[in-house]
Amino acid sequence: MQAKDSWVILLILAVAAIWLYIRVKRQQGDLPLYRSVPRHDEILVASEEALELIEEAGYGWIAGKVKIPITVTLDGTTLESRLFADGFVEKDRQWFVVKFARERKPIDMTGSGLREHLLVYSLLYPEAAGVLYVDVAGRSIRTVQFEIEL
Repeated sequence: MQAKDSWVILLILAVAAIWLYIRVKRQQGDLPLYRSVPRHDEILVASEEALELIEEAGYGWIAGKVKIPITVTLDGTTLESRLFADGFVEKDRQWFVVKFARERKPIDMTGSGLREHLLVYSLLYPEAAGVLYVDVAGRSIRTVQFEIEL
């Protein structure tokens, strides 16, 4: 065996070791499948009941309420706005955006009603498995997924 053959073998072993390390870490859950979701040590949600409802359904919290700043330019004038995601959860190595039902702003459970209120979250986070619409008062969790045909 020549010296350059040894280098090739060492290079192959190094690449295999790195690949194996990444694969094991992903299986252990140490490397997240999501990158654009903020992580919080303390989860801030509307109520303890909301927190428990999500956890009882088998979801793990990644982050609580998140403010998403939006800058809009209208005819050269800059306008500021914001959008709020009520949280991010994961289950079975998939993650979801959470939106809580609001008494003062109910959503029609129709295609157009869901599109008007929840599609924006799927567009902001395309790597999410969907949006969880959580009605704490009704103790229900609905999974909403959008498929866009172009």
